Amino acid sequence: MKRLSFKLGIMIFLVVFLLETVLFLFLHNAIVDTRIEEELAALQARGNSHRDVLEKSYKKETLHHIALMEAQAETEVAITNQNQEVITSSQPLDNEEIKIISYSIGQIPREGKVLENRWKTEKYIATISPFYVSGEKQGYVYMFKNTEQVQSLISRLNQHFFLAGILTIACMFLTIIFLSKALTTPLLKMKEATERLSKGDFSVKLPKLKNDELGELSNSIKILADDLNHLKNERNEFLASISHELRTPLTYLKGYADVSRRKELEESDRNKYLNIIYEESVRLERMIKSLFDLARMDRNTFTIKKEKVELCLFLNSIREKVLPAFNEKEIQLDIQCEKEMEVFIDPIRMEQVFLNLLDNARKYSPPRTKTSIQVKKSKQNVIIDIKDEGFGIPREDLAYIFERFYRVDKSRARASGGTGLGLAIVKELIEAHNGTISVQSEVNKGTTFSITISEV
Repeated sequence: MKRLSFKLGIMIFLVVFLLETVLFLFLHNAIVDTRIEEELAALQARGNSHRDVLEKSYKKETLHHIALMEAQAETEVAITNQNQEVITSSQPLDNEEIKIISYSIGQIPREGKVLENRWKTEKYIATISPFYVSGEKQGYVYMFKNTEQVQSLISRLNQHFFLAGILTIACMFLTIIFLSKALTTPLLKMKEATERLSKGDFSVKLPKLKNDELGELSNSIKILADDLNHLKNERNEFLASISHELRTPLTYLKGYADVSRRKELEESDRNKYLNIIYEESVRLERMIKSLFDLARMDRNTFTIKKEKVELCLFLNSIREKVLPAFNEKEIQLDIQCEKEMEVFIDPIRMEQVFLNLLDNARKYSPPRTKTSIQVKKSKQNVIIDIKDEGFGIPREDLAYIFERFYRVDKSRARASGGTGLGLAIVKELIEAHNGTISVQSEVNKGTTFSITISEV
């Protein structure tokens, strides 16, 4: 993670440094160009000012006055006639200034123009302004400024930029260190949390972050830890339940098999014990089949073959199968279903669902009660309620009845042959049909299971 922090910091630094370098160069060049333009404009304006004075009073004293005034300034002036022959100047002209005066100037507008602006390579920058006397062109005013002064100004500007760049880089470096640490610290804690998860330690605690991508990742890791912890507990409970559930019938089988082998045992007792062995074998076979079905569902290898089924006919066929068992216990079984209601289901798997729920209703209902199957529509869904008037389920147990091996009353479930897997299988089968199942119950008043599936 330290390597990530270092790489992240370096990448951010390089990107920001590149951007700032480009911006600094652009700003520097813009300021330099603007400053040079200002210098040239000021030089042009000064030449035009002298031109205006000459046009108002063109005489020897005026020429001398202009030359004297410029002799004390940072600029130089040279006044020529219209043939570019020097009349007067503020300083003796050197070869560079003479060369500029000898430039071919062509037609010069009254406001003048820049003759030389190459401040990096030439000794002077220069402008020219024509002046007129009595409406006729009399000559030109040349203005010069040594580029050493301009370069000195640019050099001071470069120093300021360099200092600003150093301070900017320092501030940027400190900011990037802070940002990279702020970004990588929660990532480091998440890395430590995932390492603990990989070692089976699910007691993960992560700091609460903002509602951003890091916060979502942190919440996802905490949810994953909780889910893994829940799965671990469920696995332990499941293994413990399997061990307990298998141990009991195997103990019965072994014990009664040993008793049945005794030679002195009466034939009637031997048959009794053999019947117990048979019943426990059947119960063990049913439990193993249920476990096998659940294992296939967990691996998503449990096939669902859906087809169009007329629901009322389907439920009536199931009623005919279970009706003898309900009549034997004197429990009334009714169906309330509209005709021509079609659903898209696997009839074999859904028959397993209804047989399981109806068998529970029969087992846990006293004689001379009523169990009903009610079918109703809700938008594009079909809701099937299986309602009994049985013993009911305590409120504290309702949240767990679909868990594997969970029993509300262990002793009664054992006596009736239940394994605690039936409702778990029912829930898996309903969800495999993209449906839902819920339960409402009240002790000594009955239980209602509601199944919601899509209509064709």
